[in-house]
Amino acid sequence: MNGSSGTRRFGAGPTGALLCAVALVLGGCGVLSTKEDRRFAEALAEEHYPGTLEVIEAHKLFPQASGSEVAFSVAGDPDAVVRIRVDAEAGTCNTHSCRQVLDDAVERGRSEAARLRVLTRTFRSCGHEVIGVDPSTGAPWIVASPTNTTVTRVLGDIGSCVRRWAEADARSGGTAHARGASVNIASPAVAQRRPAARMSRPTAMRLSETRLLAALQSRPYFVASYPASHGHIDTAGSARIVQPFETRQRFAATVRAAVREQLRASHPNVQVSEFQGIWRLEPGTVDRLTGYVLYCEGPDGGKRCLGDRAVVVTTDVRGEPVGRVREAGKVREGRGPLRLPPL
Repeated sequence: MNGSSGTRRFGAGPTGALLCAVALVLGGCGVLSTKEDRRFAEALAEEHYPGTLEVIEAHKLFPQASGSEVAFSVAGDPDAVVRIRVDAEAGTCNTHSCRQVLDDAVERGRSEAARLRVLTRTFRSCGHEVIGVDPSTGAPWIVASPTNTTVTRVLGDIGSCVRRWAEADARSGGTAHARGASVNIASPAVAQRRPAARMSRPTAMRLSETRLLAALQSRPYFVASYPASHGHIDTAGSARIVQPFETRQRFAATVRAAVREQLRASHPNVQVSEFQGIWRLEPGTVDRLTGYVLYCEGPDGGKRCLGDRAVVVTTDVRGEPVGRVREAGKVREGRGPLRLPPL
């Protein structure tokens, strides 16, 4: 048994996986080495795309016992990144024969780079630099600081840009915006503190780096949403605030406590549900949020209150209600499905 196969067999078993998980925290484990997979990927690039593909990085797809995801840059296209999973020991890519997998990945990487250029150029022409892209939704990150005075205009300006982006993307064969699009908006202060870009990396990789997106999401940010009807983007749009987990928990606790106090006057034994729901910004504001709080008029034996009734609440960004809550009535029968009316 050579050292490589011994390492693979160790990592594949449950005991080995546990030990490697511990070793990963402490600083290393043989099963997590990517050297063999990287050399295998480099040999594939040299054989099938000589002078075109260059390995940038390889990392393990933990907790899988074998194989690595490998990223390549593409000569002549500084925006494109090509990604495949390789397993040097098995001699496969994405568990299949490597040539077709690599060909498909190169075509996909070039196509995605072309669409990324459509996105970045369109927004730049509108006066907005794209500083990040969500890899799961394709939503761009831009920088803006809307206020109550300017938010309607800012949303409209961004919406016009989104429409141009969607139209240009459709001309290049894209269909992602048939149901609309969204844009993430970071504040200038947060954008200034984001990590420095690694300019040696392809644009597609640079704009979706985990450390970059984590920095942009570290503080509350706005998401502007633009629905589409019959293929046309509604440029007016709407906005909501996305808060980091701890901020969101504090907001929810503040809302629940305030609603409980207001409802006790008519329901002395009221119980408020932990349901958080979706809170939207009031039109024309960036500091007034409206959402539902669910409650039960009294205890239901030893069962946890899911909430069979609801109130509509408008709050400030900390969760303090602005005015009285408004009854929304019955929203659930027993412990059945929740049926909330539109806000």
